[in-house]
Amino acid sequence: MSMKTIKPRHHRLRFRIAGCSVALAMLASSGTHLHAQSIACMVTGEPITNLDIEQRTKLNFLTTRKQMPRQEVIDQLIDEKVKIREAKKFGVDPTASDVDQSYAQMGSRMRLSNEQLTKSLESQGIRPETLKARLKAEMVWTSLVRGRYKESLQVSERDINEQAKEAGDSGKVEAFQYKMQPIVLLVPRGSQPAAVEARKREAEALRERVTSCESANAYFKSMQNATIRDSVTRTSSDLPAPLREMLDKTPIGHLTAPEITRQGVEMVVLCERKPTTVDSPKKREIREKITIEKYEAKQKAYLAEIRKAAMIECR
Repeated sequence: MSMKTIKPRHHRLRFRIAGCSVALAMLASSGTHLHAQSIACMVTGEPITNLDIEQRTKLNFLTTRKQMPRQEVIDQLIDEKVKIREAKKFGVDPTASDVDQSYAQMGSRMRLSNEQLTKSLESQGIRPETLKARLKAEMVWTSLVRGRYKESLQVSERDINEQAKEAGDSGKVEAFQYKMQPIVLLVPRGSQPAAVEARKREAEALRERVTSCESANAYFKSMQNATIRDSVTRTSSDLPAPLREMLDKTPIGHLTAPEITRQGVEMVVLCERKPTTVDSPKKREIREKITIEKYEAKQKAYLAEIRKAAMIECR
C-alpha cells in the first residue's frame, strides 16, 4: 500500500484520535519532548513516533556509518510493526527475557557486558530499547518465515548440482571422511620454553615410530604425561581448511605435525581417509548460498503480502 495513499475519512479520524490520545498522555507526563514524541505514522492502530524515527536513524548510522534517508527509516519501522503483528497470529511472541538474552548475546559478540553495551549506546544518544526493538523484529521474523515455509526452503542435491554446473563445476565435488585420534603430550602451565621445545622434539621423534592407529594407542596409552583420545569421524566440510590440508598430506596411520597449544603439544593420528558423498566444503557453500537466496525471496514476498494488507497511514 502506498505511503501517500489517501485513506477514507474514518481512517483519518482514527489517526487524529490516536494522535490526540498519545499527545495528551505525553503532555500529562512531560511537555518538553512533545514534538519528538508526536505520531508520524499509524500501522494498524500502532503508532510510530518521530522519536522512534530519530532513535532508529541514530542506531542505523552507528551500525552502518551511513545516513539513511528518513523515508527508508520509516519503511523499516513499518516493516517491523507488521512483522511482529503477523508473528503474533502464529504464536511467535518472544518474552522480554528472550529479547534481553538476544541483547546480551550481541554484547558478548562485541566483547561487551550488558552494562557496557547500554553505556555505549547511550553515549551516542540511543536508548537500549531501540536496539531491543530491532532485535525482537529480527527474532520473530526469522522464526516465522522458517517455521511457515520450512519445506519450500529445503535445498535438494539437484539444486546444488545444477548451481555447481552453472559455476563451471562438474557437480562432482570431492569430499573425504576422516577417522582420527587426537593426541596430547601434556606440558604443565607455566613451564619454561625449553621444556615445551623438549616435548615438541619428543613428538617429532614419535612421528617416525608411529605407522598405524594401533601403534599410536600402544605408545601413548602407556606414556606418562600423554593422552590419546577416542577416535572421531569428521567430513571435509566439518574441518577448517588448514587441518583439512594437513590431513590430506598425512599418510594413513601416521601423525600430523605437532602444534603447541594451551594443553601442551598436540597431534592427530589419521586412521582412515575415504571418499564420501556427504557435503564437501564447496557443496556446503553452494547449499548455504541457495538457502539464503530462497529465504530472501520468500521473506520478501511474504512481507509485501502482509504489508499490503496492513492499515498504514503517515502524515
